[in-house]
Amino acid sequence: MKTKRAAKTSTDAPGARRDEPAVVEIGTRLRHARLTKGSTLRQLAEQVGCTESFLSKVENDKVRPSLAILHRLVVALEINVATLFTESPAGEGPVAIMRNGERPAIRMDPRRRGRGIVLERILPNALAKLLEANIHHVAPKGSSDGLIQHDGEELGYVLAGRLELIVDGVEYLVEAGDSFFFDSALPHGYRNPGDVEASVLWVNTPISF
Repeated sequence: MKTKRAAKTSTDAPGARRDEPAVVEIGTRLRHARLTKGSTLRQLAEQVGCTESFLSKVENDKVRPSLAILHRLVVALEINVATLFTESPAGEGPVAIMRNGERPAIRMDPRRRGRGIVLERILPNALAKLLEANIHHVAPKGSSDGLIQHDGEELGYVLAGRLELIVDGVEYLVEAGDSFFFDSALPHGYRNPGDVEASVLWVNTPISF
């Protein structure tokens, strides 16, 4: 039986950390989606509840939005968060392997006093049609900075740390080894109350239009 493994990349260089996801810039893709939809900066800013200046900086990768604002942006632009990631190759055969340290990621709010979030993509865009899945790396005191809601279902498994999950106005404390499930239509968000990073495997139904 043959064992298939992806070709080595620069992350395999001596001294490189394979567990660090490759952060991608999302500004150009957001701008392209806005122009494709025919919206002006002002129109989109009014839809998502931010300033035109802030949105311009987001599109030029000078600032990064919070998770809640990013969600409002993709809803207004009628796209999914997955489309903002670098396209992952499908690979050979029926199984797509995304190696540790080689998966793309989106970083949010890095300037909020270290309270940012990194979304690490674990599904290849080229193949995934019915699921959206990421690892949420949440810095100490980091949060979604608002509530999110859409059609579908959410499943999470806490890999490390603790998370205060807020769903429909109720707070739940989940820790490493805990799993959770809820209806995406319920307003939801989270924050990391601890002093160490929290990591959560998060699977949900993609937003559809």
